[in-house]
Amino acid sequence: MLHLARFAAIAVLIWFYMTAKEKGQPPINWAVTGLIGYWIAWWAVKLTVVSALSGMVAKSATGTFLLVQVPALCAIGAAFLIRKKLISNAAEKDAD
Repeated sequence: MLHLARFAAIAVLIWFYMTAKEKGQPPINWAVTGLIGYWIAWWAVKLTVVSALSGMVAKSATGTFLLVQVPALCAIGAAFLIRKKLISNAAEKDAD
C-alpha cells in the first residue's frame, strides 16, 4: 500500500538533486534536505490525520487505500514548498 510513498520519496530525492545541480548548489545537501522534509511531513500526517480518520474508513477497502495515500500527497506538497525555499535562498545568495 505504501508504493506511492516510496516512489515519491525516490522522486523527491532525484528532483532535489537535479535542481541543486542546475542552481550550482551542493546536490547532496539539497537531496538530503528534501528527503528529510518529505519524511517528516509524511510521518506527521500519518500520525495525526491518518490515525484520527482510520476508524471512519475501516470497513471500506477503497477508503482505507485512499486514506493511506494522503500522507504521501501531503509530503509531496511539503517537498514542493521546501524546494521553493531552497531555490529562493540560492537566488539570494547569488544576488549577494
